[in-house]
Amino acid sequence: MRGPHNIWRLIRTGATFERTGAMKVALEAMEVPPRLRLVARVMGWPFKWLGIKGDPALPPVTRALTALGPAYIKFGQVMSTRPDVVGEELANQLRVLQDKLPPFPVEIAKASIEAELGLSVDTLFFEFSEPVAAASIAQVHSARRADTGEKVAVKILRPGIERAFRKDLDAFHFAAALIEFLSPASRRLRPSDVVAHFEGVVLGELDLRLEASSASEFAANTERDKGFSVPAPHWDLSAKRVMTLGWAEGVPLGEVAAIRAAGHDPDALGERVLQLFLSHALRDGYFHGDMHHGNLKVAPNGDIIAYDFGIMGQIDEYTRRVYAEILMGFIHRNYRRIAEVHFEAGYVPRDRDVDEFARALRAVGEPIFGMNATGISMARLLAYLFEVTERFGMRTRTELILLQRTMVVVEGVARSLNPSINMWNVAQPVVETYIRQNLGPRAMLRDLSRTAVVLGRFGPRLPEIVEKVLNHHAEPLTPPPPKSRWHLAGVLFAGGVLVLIGVIAGQML
Repeated sequence: MRGPHNIWRLIRTGATFERTGAMKVALEAMEVPPRLRLVARVMGWPFKWLGIKGDPALPPVTRALTALGPAYIKFGQVMSTRPDVVGEELANQLRVLQDKLPPFPVEIAKASIEAELGLSVDTLFFEFSEPVAAASIAQVHSARRADTGEKVAVKILRPGIERAFRKDLDAFHFAAALIEFLSPASRRLRPSDVVAHFEGVVLGELDLRLEASSASEFAANTERDKGFSVPAPHWDLSAKRVMTLGWAEGVPLGEVAAIRAAGHDPDALGERVLQLFLSHALRDGYFHGDMHHGNLKVAPNGDIIAYDFGIMGQIDEYTRRVYAEILMGFIHRNYRRIAEVHFEAGYVPRDRDVDEFARALRAVGEPIFGMNATGISMARLLAYLFEVTERFGMRTRTELILLQRTMVVVEGVARSLNPSINMWNVAQPVVETYIRQNLGPRAMLRDLSRTAVVLGRFGPRLPEIVEKVLNHHAEPLTPPPPKSRWHLAGVLFAGGVLVLIGVIAGQML
């Protein structure tokens, strides 16, 4: 339940960061202003004794996040790809959260497989290893199928993970509601909607049948992508809490020295991973939503292998076109066009000044050009972007949250391989190809053709539809029977709610 009892969870979060020493480390690594740093320490210190002790063998922030549970671990995984935000040292510490967490016993894993698939592990596999990777939600074992001898990866959910995640999400919902109550200005960012969106994504990750389906669809979409591969799911060995995929053999993308030793070019890999993500998002509208180092490998032939498909993102065709135009505007430094696209898409209220917004965008974009990635502080850039969005009344768009988050993660992965990568130069050919194919005359003809096909399906029914509409408007209006004042009040209240929902929906479209 999303009630005041969640205050305990939030207090314990701050207390755990204090007790493990993570509060001081995190605030310094992210270069939080001294005044805010002081406020955070003063608020957390009195409750320090309530914090979870965690594993003393781990570094402070990693220790705090692992002690607090899977939702916090997910946050740490994202930050591990952002050394420009949290610093190189902290990013390296957080990287163990990706696939090096303590595993649960192999006996429990085997029992889970037998419960889900209805057969003993010895019947299904003639080899079954100890855990080879353990993350926040599940762990992976290597095995060989008893019937074919093929090497596979068997993923099994952690015991009790569903309940643990729901508890964390419950606290996040309460925190979002509390923030909106205490700070009305924050409602513009819709923190409750953000948490609800995150909840939908995470709960989908807890059903491995959905992940197997995602792997299958993603593999079909990308089968022609040069230098990229996706392991195929084994449907007969997959269920809600167990999933089996083809084995991915290669060097983890986070081990740059090992990548060089294997004869691969990290700079080229950094460019490829960024271009692949943009291609999947723009071309297919379906992309891997968790592309951190722990979910990517380099195969012996140089292919990038993606796995762990629990979080996948999807955006509609119109949004993809808007996103592509915004990216192209930044690439060509056409800030006026970027501003116009924001207004056309309804991202910025129409009563704001487009020229002033364009100037604000220029202040965001210009520092990027003429510099390599090491000269840009993403923390300061994101802080200024927040100021700009607040000033122009932009609202958080929940359908773009995962896309934006994944873009941050992928850029971090690319920079770890090539610190001097210029993401705008790398993105340009992908964006230009998409715009050429989807925003020109050929795309217009394709859209008209699709519209004609849809209208054609309704052709035989058009006379009937028109006749019904005309008859409906021709019917005399009769007053409703008298009702009690409480009934009328209820109708008015319901109507007001519907109007409010309509206004909100109009702003989101």
